[in-house]
Amino acid sequence: MTADIDEKCIRKDTADELVMALAEAKADAIIERLQAGPQLAEDSCPTLLVTAHTVVVYKGVVREKPISKEEPRKFIKDYSGSHGAVVGSVFVTNLATGTKKGEWERAEIEEGITLNVAGGLMLEHPLTFPFVEAVIGDTDTVMGLSKPLTEKLMAEVL
Repeated sequence: MTADIDEKCIRKDTADELVMALAEAKADAIIERLQAGPQLAEDSCPTLLVTAHTVVVYKGVVREKPISKEEPRKFIKDYSGSHGAVVGSVFVTNLATGTKKGEWERAEIEEGITLNVAGGLMLEHPLTFPFVEAVIGDTDTVMGLSKPLTEKLMAEVL
């Protein structure tokens, strides 16, 4: 389910604050939609809502979703010969109890020849992967949702 929020209306001073605020705003919007619609069936297992958000930080500037066709090309060109950091958040809500937990993680990608995947290309793409020398941090964070962090937060809200 998509949250359908205006992400540009939510601004914070740092990337970690921004990804946390946006992941929580997505959770709040989805919960509001769920409460307005048919109720979730009671089950012996709790229902968990997982939301997330990811940005790239390049030379101290937060980069979000591109706003034009030209912008991703510029991003990729900028990354050539340099590197960016991916900052991602995970926010887990136990819909039965209302318990919420969220955290953020950072991963840096250092490129090999001319390509870098953060904010521009998929890490796992066969044309990109050969040029990645190292991922410092969790690879899942680069891809947009850290599995270890998600599992940790799910266990905490249960």
